[in-house]
Amino acid sequence: MRAIITTLALVFATALSAQNFNGKATYKTSRKSNIRFGDNQKGVTDKMQEELQKRMQKMNQKTFILEFDKTTSMYKEDVKLDDPTPRAGSRKMVVMSFGGSGSADLYYKDIKENRFANKTEIMGKPFLVKDALEKYEWELSSETKSIGTYTCYKATFSKEVENINMSMINGESKETKTTENVTTTAWYTTEVPISNGPADYQGLPGLILEINDGKNLIVCTEIILNPEKTITIEEPTKGKEVSKKKFDKIQKQKNQEMMEKMKGRKGIDLGNGINIKMGG
Repeated sequence: MRAIITTLALVFATALSAQNFNGKATYKTSRKSNIRFGDNQKGVTDKMQEELQKRMQKMNQKTFILEFDKTTSMYKEDVKLDDPTPRAGSRKMVVMSFGGSGSADLYYKDIKENRFANKTEIMGKPFLVKDALEKYEWELSSETKSIGTYTCYKATFSKEVENINMSMINGESKETKTTENVTTTAWYTTEVPISNGPADYQGLPGLILEINDGKNLIVCTEIILNPEKTITIEEPTKGKEVSKKKFDKIQKQKNQEMMEKMKGRKGIDLGNGINIKMGG
């Protein structure tokens, strides 16, 4: 194993010094949804729950673009504009967001300086989250597979995470906490020798093309190296500057406030005659 790591590091260092890599990678993301409104809810049938799951699943399928050079990158959602003129009689589903990870988010990384800057928002208020990049304890493997035309190597890390679930049952908000040991699997290629990847993932001797933690899946579908149009990566500067710890605290507080406000709502209109009611 030590020989494998040494060889990969040498390949990485040689290729990186030989070329001034820059380009962009397109990623498709999906996330499992386990949204439920509790058992024995008035007017909420299993069919409605199933319809909600399908719609949430579709909402969680997104496309992101990672623009990169040797040491910096920008990760952002590839947003398609909605049709500005809806057809007569059509209905639009309103998505309720508790904040963070919106379509206008910009996630900037500086690998050399080991830091990130995430331009995001909570309920319309802009924030600029600045902190050190997370250090992942990657375990490298000799196992390989192909993603597109690239040969990829497997790497994993495990850590214990705390899950905070907020639910609304019969008009009452409930928070439950659980802990679990989560193993994240990455597939990276040394053919694109930058120590980077989608979202906040990085730290491997090559570009990460796939990430799977059991709930979230991110897969690269296209890579363009050294495009004709020069890629300019600029660190975001707008928003209230906070640390990641501070931002997480604010986000949790706003989520709790939103759940309290939802007590008085009549429900969420999902279209097609489906309305999920809370509290009967």
